[in-house]
Amino acid sequence: MGRLKSIAPRVGKLAPRIGYAGGDEPARSRMRDATIAWRAWYKTSRWQKLRWKVLVRDLFTCQMVGCGRVEADTSQLVADHRTAHRGDEALFWDENNLQCLCKPCHDKVKQAEERRGG
Repeated sequence: MGRLKSIAPRVGKLAPRIGYAGGDEPARSRMRDATIAWRAWYKTSRWQKLRWKVLVRDLFTCQMVGCGRVEADTSQLVADHRTAHRGDEALFWDENNLQCLCKPCHDKVKQAEERRGG
């Protein structure tokens, strides 16, 4: 019978199949950046200009119904796509498809809606 110690080096080289453990968001984000081409659009100066334009247009105010939070710290604001673009370049760059959301609304409420398919 083989020794179990010889299995360990091979197991460590396998690609993850079930995803990343909760709390390992940086690793998950790096993996998504490497495998999903349109995620690079978020790192362009064109996106930064469009994001800023949307935040100014919405007066740095969360557009989620019932929130209306005004946030001076722009790192706590997200230019969110009203309709998920899923790699559709026209939807991604459409200013009318973007809205300003505070991070809590984007990370909890909006993401939960998208997971439900709403």
